[in-house]
Amino acid sequence: KENLCLYGLPNETWEVNLPVEEVPPELPEPALGINFARDGMQEKDWLSLVAVHSDSWLLAVAFYFGARFSFGKNERKRLFRMINELPTIFEVVTGNVKQPTDQYANHNSSGKSKSSA
Repeated sequence: KENLCLYGLPNETWEVNLPVEEVPPELPEPALGINFARDGMQEKDWLSLVAVHSDSWLLAVAFYFGARFSFGKNERKRLFRMINELPTIFEVVTGNVKQPTDQYANHNSSGKSKSSA
């Protein structure tokens, strides 16, 4: 079987497809090995594994760009808060999307307009 990659599309859908031939070398590497594990796993467990690895890779990419563009302490905190306002891929895949209950989510949903980043 071919090695496959999970792609997030601009229309907020996902697609599993063959990897692109060339990835910019400066980006963090996605986790390898999820293609090998799928043969011995149930589909639900394999999709959960892919989701967890995708979440960790997306966080790595987000903070790579934060470092690349010299985000300061406050900008990194804001980025982290913005990421935490959204459900993880794992939560969506497993159907365990939690409602925001922490102080950051409550603070950010106060109705104040946010400046675009």
